[in-house]
This record gives sequence, structure tokens and C-alpha cells, in this order.
Amino acid sequence: MRNPSAGERRYSASTPRPLPAEALPSVDVGDAPAMTAFFRPEGIALIGATADESKLGFGVAENLLEGGYPGSVHLVGTREGTLFSRPMYASVTEVPDPVDLAIILIPAPAVPPVLDACGRRGIRAVVISSSGFREVGPEGAALEQRCLEIAARYDMRLLGPNCIGTIDTQVPLDTTFLPLPPPPVGNIAFVSQSGAICAVVIDWARGQGFGFSRLVSLGNEADISETDILGAFTGDPNTKVVTMYLEGIADGRRFVEVARAVDKPLVAFKVGRFDAGREAASSHTGALAGEDVAYEAAFRRAGILRSSSTEEMFDWARALSNLPLPAGPGVAVLTNAGGPGVAASDALELHGLRIASLSSETTMLLEDLLPRAASANNPVDILASASPELYARCLEVLLEDTAVDAVMVILPPPPRYAAEDVAEALIPVIEGGSKPVVVALMGHELIGEAANRLRAAKVPEYRFPSRAAGALGALYRHAAALDLDQSVCAVAESVDATTASRLLTHSTGWLDPSRVSALLAAYGIPAAPSARAENAASAAVAADEIGYPVVVKLDSPDLPHKSDVGGVLLGLSDADDVRVGVDTMLTRVRSAYPDARIDGVVIQAMVGDGQQIAIGVVRDPQFGPLLMFGSGGVDVENMGDVAFALAPVTCTDVNYLLGHTWAGRRLSGSRGQERVDRDAVIDVMVRLGAMVVAHPEIAEAEINPLLARSGGAVALDCRVRVGTGEPRACDNTTFEEERD
Repeated sequence: MRNPSAGERRYSASTPRPLPAEALPSVDVGDAPAMTAFFRPEGIALIGATADESKLGFGVAENLLEGGYPGSVHLVGTREGTLFSRPMYASVTEVPDPVDLAIILIPAPAVPPVLDACGRRGIRAVVISSSGFREVGPEGAALEQRCLEIAARYDMRLLGPNCIGTIDTQVPLDTTFLPLPPPPVGNIAFVSQSGAICAVVIDWARGQGFGFSRLVSLGNEADISETDILGAFTGDPNTKVVTMYLEGIADGRRFVEVARAVDKPLVAFKVGRFDAGREAASSHTGALAGEDVAYEAAFRRAGILRSSSTEEMFDWARALSNLPLPAGPGVAVLTNAGGPGVAASDALELHGLRIASLSSETTMLLEDLLPRAASANNPVDILASASPELYARCLEVLLEDTAVDAVMVILPPPPRYAAEDVAEALIPVIEGGSKPVVVALMGHELIGEAANRLRAAKVPEYRFPSRAAGALGALYRHAAALDLDQSVCAVAESVDATTASRLLTHSTGWLDPSRVSALLAAYGIPAAPSARAENAASAAVAADEIGYPVVVKLDSPDLPHKSDVGGVLLGLSDADDVRVGVDTMLTRVRSAYPDARIDGVVIQAMVGDGQQIAIGVVRDPQFGPLLMFGSGGVDVENMGDVAFALAPVTCTDVNYLLGHTWAGRRLSGSRGQERVDRDAVIDVMVRLGAMVVAHPEIAEAEINPLLARSGGAVALDCRVRVGTGEPRACDNTTFEEERD
């Protein structure tokens, strides 16, 4: 782990603090013995075996008995006789030991009694490949629920229903009904929430010679989820990388914690990036926080690399499973053609890497090796006439340069030499080095044998520089993630959680301004002095007490965006201004919005200039509290200058939020602007996140704007909604009235 910078130390979790269970749930990887049986069972009962080759039960029997599984296989079917020279049993209760895994492939209505028989037989791991459950409607959902109840009674784990099954190429074990042969043996695991994607990947892997250690089709995930499977993969010595095709995650916080505990690189292709429901959100934070930003924040916290396609996911996995990690982002490009070298340079930049600045010694060595027309600068162009020996020697020189963290070799088919001869010359240099090397082996027919030889040597090869650059980028991001400080930022001073809980008790919907102000005070978040008033006369009295100039804001739970309806008056300098302004505002707004509930106005001290920031927290259904940071003001949604992180935030999250927004970068001063109190802004960020985490009844909270200045930060406007339902008005009792 790296040491936090001076600016971070104030917020690092140097002293253990109790946090709510929602913040840091314990890592539970499930029932290890039962999970092991899905991949390395001692004996299997196949329920639904049949001699009819058109049935799926025959396919599973064939895969188990002809695919090399070394354990016992017991066939259970409706007809007596034999199949593959094995006896057929009428019931699972009749099969002899050992049997610790059952595979069920029978019509859905018949599954519950058979599952009960498995439980009585002592089987604790069951794959239900049958379809006809929750995916077909209410009747199927009821059947699925019955299966869960039976499983709970016998402490049984279920995979599926409606799944393909599992494969462990090392055993070998193939519980699927897909045609033989299984994919080649490898060190990459694959988990899929789509049976079709899983089947396609298996077929693709055969054709590509792409090896897997384990494959899992999750089906309906009635019991076993992607999180359980991650836990099962943690201790598998044959798996070096875990890849996942994901459509959704039910228990997001547990998934993140289990993923963080996995000691292997994780790569996910998560589909469904676009959320059509965001426009219905009431707060700016809610409108900006679509489902996908929550997944991005969760994957970042968990150290998961997110790919944009299945192909890209396996490109990255190939590099992660076979290559050392780079020490930095500097890449040398070795090519025999200029065009691909330029394309590689652009692609590397897109993936967060850079063209390394070669040392003068390296440049001189290359100049001595290369013809005059070649280029010894990075990208190093050794010309189309380059021999295999020249390729290898130049690669050696580049790998010896301390400024080079990784190398991309680009090899279009050379006109004078066979591509496989160049590959053979490169392989020992790559194997003898300590830095990652990928090969962009361009073309098709002329490079086929070269590709085979590189694959046999476990050297990742790709058809285009863009894909090779993506693989190097994944290596670099994974290496960087291992170094990140994931300690939760601790609130610098104590908070009054008791008062906060009292303020939230019996509240529903948007809290009134006085209660919000008290809630901020309980968590040590500075706010501008304010008071609530029902009419123009009481507003003038409140303004006299606060002191001029003041700001007047509409107080209406039905009109949350006050500026949009003319509900904000700035710089009122005396009581007459306040009386006239409030009277005019209330009359106009009530006329324009007759059905809106309007409780009056809020009078607030006018604070000087500063940088306007928005900080908000919403509660994501899968991942819990999600914190937003970015540029504030009325145009926050139009600007889109925001970033998100799971709450409570870590030191790494703080750096990400500040570094990935213009608002965060401006804190240090921009274009002659005064530096503002960065630590004060971070403190508010941490406190607001801690508040929502500690009080699960808070659905969302937003400070917009937070005014940041050189001497601190103060909240000018804050909204807090309580409850998990649709936003609605809370009762009109103010905190002051309740307290009195």
C-alpha cells in the first residue's frame, strides 16, 4: 500500500472506528464444502438421464461419462436398463455412495419432490438445469420459492434453476448439456448471468484455443449468486483471473467486499449502461446518479476492471493471466512499419498509458543496430526488412531501459521472413524478461502459425495495436489498484448521532429547513445562519435578527428547484426589501402553482463570493449510499461536472472525486482564482457521506451549493429526504416546534 499524502492523513482511518454494518459488511464466501462440490465432487447423481439423444439429459450423461470425469456417476431416469454401460436408478435415494452433487434435468413441476429426496439422501449441492421457473411467470416463481424452502431445510446450495451448469477443465468435470469437447485447459475462470453467452463463449474458446479453468452459468440465481461464486474461486489454485458477464447484482455491498477479498484480477463485462429513469429524480444528485455510475463506483472500490465487450474482457484476461505487472505507464513500441506505430501511440494514450522517453544510451544502442532509414525514437520503427534476430535484439535493448515499463511489439507480416520465425526469436526474450510484452500480430493467413507459437508460449497476441494497448492498459490499472489506499476516511471530530436520530424519527419525505439545519449541525457541517418565516412580516423580523444583506428562498416541498420558479431573491438590504420581495414572490408562485404546498420562505445570511460545489448522497438499491461531488449551482445537471463514489468514502475515493472533476481541480486555484480550503471541502464530503451511512432512513441528501472559500466551506442550501418510497412532503412540524 502506498503512503497517503499529507492532505489525506487527516482523513485516513488510522484509528479503528465502529461503522454501521451497511458500511463495511463482513465477507461471507458461503458454505465452502458445498461450493467445492460444484467443481470437484466425489460422486454425481444425474436426475433426468435418458437414452434419447435428442434430450438434454443424454447430453449431460455423455459429458460426464465420455468427458473424462474421474469420480462416480449415478444415472437416475424413468426407464430401467443401462446408459453408457451404467445402470439406471429409479430414484436418487437408491444410488450408492459417494454422491455429493446432484444435477436435475426434469420438468419444473417435478423438481421440488426430487429436490426433497436429494436432501434426504444427504446431497448438499444441486445444479437445477431445468427451466420453467421464475423466468416464465408467477407459477414458475412459486415453484422456485418451494425449491428454496426445501434447500433451506436441508442446508443445501442450489445453482440455477434455468442454468447450463459448471465446468472445471482441470478435473475434468463438465455438468453442462453442451456438445463435447469442453474448452481447453487454462487459468481463466468465467462466470455468466446469461446461459446463451456462456454457451457462445465455450464454442468460441474451442475455436480460439482459449483456455479456461472453470466456467459457471448462474441461471436464475435463486440461491447461489455471482458473489458466492467469487468466494469459491478465491482459493482455486488453477485460476489466475476471474472474468464475469453481468446483467445485475442483487447484494451490491456484499459483492464489493467479497470481490475486494479475492486475491486475483477481476474483469467484468457489465451490460445495461443506460438508465432511462433518471429524469424522474427529484434532486440533482438523484437525476445524475443513474444505475451505471453506481456500478462504476462499486467496481472501482472493488478493484474490478470493467470492459466494454466480451472480446475486450478476454483480451485483458489473457494478459493478466500470463504477464507480470508493469511498474508504471511507460510503454515502448517496436514495429516494422510506421503507420501501426502511430496508431499504437494513440491507443496507448486512450488507455491511460504513455510512450516512454527512451534514455540516450538506449537510443544510441538502437542506432548502432538499425539501418539509417529506421527510427531509434519511440515508437521504434525497424523497417519492413527487419530480420527475426534484429527484432529480438531490439526488444532486449528496450527491456533493459529503466524508463520502459512494458513493450508492445507490432508485427505485420514481414516481406522477407516468415512471421513464425520472428515469433520464435521473440519468445525467449519475452520469457527471460521481467516486464510485460504484448504482440500486435497483424493480418490473418500469413500470421496463423506465428499466432499458434505465441499462444503455446503464453505470449498474449492481438490482431491490432488497439487491442494490444487495451491489454497493457488493463495490466497497468490493475497494478495501480493494488497500491491504492482503501481505508475509510474517518470524521475528524465526533458527531451528535443521538440528536440526528431524534431529528429523523417520525419524519417522512423532504425535511423542513429548520430540521435540515439542525441535522447538519449535529454532523458538524457548517451552514449559513437562517430562519424560517410563513409570511412577509415574519420574514422581515427574521432578517433583522440575522443581519443584512440576506437571501430569501421559497420553502415548498413540492417545488424543489427554487430558482426554476423564481423562488430565490438575492442581496436584500433592509426590512422593506424583504417584505415587498417575499409578498411578491409568494403571490406569484401561488398563482402559478396553485396545487403546490408552500410553507413560506427561508431567510438566510448572504455569504460572500467563493466556489460553488455540489455534494450529495443517494441510496442506490444495489450498492447503498452513493456520494456525488462536483460543480454546484443551478446548472449542475447541465454541466455534468460530477463524479461518484460509494459512501463512506475512502482516501482513494477522495482523490478520485477531486481529480476527475473540474470542481475538484479548481480547489487548488485556477486562472488566477484564489485557492480555497480543500480540507474543509473534503471534511464536508466525508461528514455528509457518514451521515447517510449511519442513518439508513435517509433516502437522499444534497448540499448545493456548498460555498468554498480560503477560510472554510459553508452550506448555503441543503435538502434531505427521509423514507424509501416516492418523494413526498413531510409533516409541517418544525424542529423548533417539536423541541418546544
